[in-house]
Amino acid sequence: MKPDIITIIGKSNSGKTTLMEKLITVLSQKGYKIGSVKHAHEGFEMDKKGKDSWRHKHAGASATLVIAPGKTALIKDDDTDHIKRICTHLSDMDLVLAEGFKSLDLPKIEVFRKDGGHKTPLALNNAFLIAFVTDTGHAPKVPVFMPDDIPGIAAFLETRYLTQADL
Repeated sequence: MKPDIITIIGKSNSGKTTLMEKLITVLSQKGYKIGSVKHAHEGFEMDKKGKDSWRHKHAGASATLVIAPGKTALIKDDDTDHIKRICTHLSDMDLVLAEGFKSLDLPKIEVFRKDGGHKTPLALNNAFLIAFVTDTGHAPKVPVFMPDDIPGIAAFLETRYLTQADL
């Protein structure tokens, strides 16, 4: 399966988005093409009401492609599973970081902070847990990183999932 998909999981306010943003910055600056996916709630619509693309979609189009100089957006009815959709739409990426999707059987990095307002992590015993980002005393049997160790987490991902051949 190309590209590899790594899920960034954690409870709300744990720092998932901040970690994703920082990892994307570091890995992109190294020359890798990083795709990102955000799990959204059911019924989420990104197209703005009243815009032409919204009007096309609501008129009955099964797919609407918006093309602008240097950008493309696709709004499409799609009931295939999440992993297949990610691979289909981001197949030209070197690595995909997906925020959420904690129930999918994909490699997971859990973010768990003491000031996140939660008492227990989500995935300490999950077979797909590959790394744990925390400022607490939790120490699962995977590499553990401090939340501010972005270079270390990026190096872990680079060593395990990216190669110079990907550049």
